[in-house]
Amino acid sequence: MEIHPLERLQIQDGLLINAERWKRSHDYHRQRQNIHYQSLNEPGIVQGLGVSLILAPKDVPSQYNDKRWLQIQPGIAIDVNGNPIVVPQQIDFHISADITEEKPRLIYLVVRYVDPDTLQRKQVSEFEKQVSKFETETFRIDEKTTPPDTFEVELCRILLQPGLVTLEHPQDVFYPSLNSLDFRYRKIARSRPTAVVRAAHLDTQETKEGNSFANLSSLLRYTESLTCTIQGDEQIARLSFPLLDPTIAINYDLLFITGSEPLILNVQELANLKSYLDGGGVLLVESPTDAVDRLESVLEITENLGTPLEDLRRLDRHHPLRTQPFLFAALPSFNQKHLQILVAGGIVLVIGDLSLAWGLDEKLTLPRETIRTAQELGINILNFGWNRKQMTQLRQQTATPVSSKPDALKSIFNKLE
Repeated sequence: MEIHPLERLQIQDGLLINAERWKRSHDYHRQRQNIHYQSLNEPGIVQGLGVSLILAPKDVPSQYNDKRWLQIQPGIAIDVNGNPIVVPQQIDFHISADITEEKPRLIYLVVRYVDPDTLQRKQVSEFEKQVSKFETETFRIDEKTTPPDTFEVELCRILLQPGLVTLEHPQDVFYPSLNSLDFRYRKIARSRPTAVVRAAHLDTQETKEGNSFANLSSLLRYTESLTCTIQGDEQIARLSFPLLDPTIAINYDLLFITGSEPLILNVQELANLKSYLDGGGVLLVESPTDAVDRLESVLEITENLGTPLEDLRRLDRHHPLRTQPFLFAALPSFNQKHLQILVAGGIVLVIGDLSLAWGLDEKLTLPRETIRTAQELGINILNFGWNRKQMTQLRQQTATPVSSKPDALKSIFNKLE
């Protein structure tokens, strides 16, 4: 993405203010406001904008007199650009979707900011042009069958059955049934986290049937609840091991692989792994304590890469794996076995059952302290991966983009995400 400096109107005595200059002056302040919001905050609902079921209004045609009417309550939201979406009064809305497939389908109710400058205006007379006017910033409410895009704020969703079924209030708001309003995915406007960690699960024949992917998902999901500065990306990729395409893996801060089988790499696969690690990525390898062949295979890989494994206990006492964001003196024990962590550049080898405690076990027997300790140590590893990636990329040179119109101010700041 090209980066351009902001330009503001230079004011001096005798300057003639016309409509174009006035607009540029105000656009400058809007861009500054949007950049500030995008840099520090995330979009979402500020207050209100509830959705309730109502009877059909009396003045609607008979074909729309059904039990598919909603009323959107007044409220405020902010979109990804930092534009305020103000709904000043109640709005009646009809869900018109007619599902023709055999299976239920998700319907999304969203609101979007509408800039008055993008609206089509009627022709005005010369006299009307001389009169100052105020334009109300407005919004648009839509019913969609696709997930909300970047510029939309979700109000609710409905898993709608085929046919002209009626809508219902959910009996349990945490577990809404078919044809009922689902508010679980409404995003609330809040401060932007410092780090959004992108992770991928490396699949092998051994791990495809296990719970390791679900455990990694649990860790990323609970990360933001335990720390205000780190958040796990909702999208977790599943990549094959060994790495076949390092250009895909480089998009992820951390790759996770667990199991007991040895990790065997040929020359090209080792080069792919080295390319990923050189780009700042972290490979998290988990192994049981008794998987001797697997441990020896990891040791061989690190030696071939020229980065021998070192015990975390022998590294600097302030190493980020031990201190950021949670402080660990001695490493914890799981299943009555002491955990060990060894580090080799971008490879982190965990010997023990750390990931098994990232989520709920099937028998619901793990104590809260064990789960919390495992998650906090897992977050330290995620934080290590994100920081290593960021600092590695800071030292890499990037080509300076050349604009075809160097003197034109492009509104790139309104597209920052």
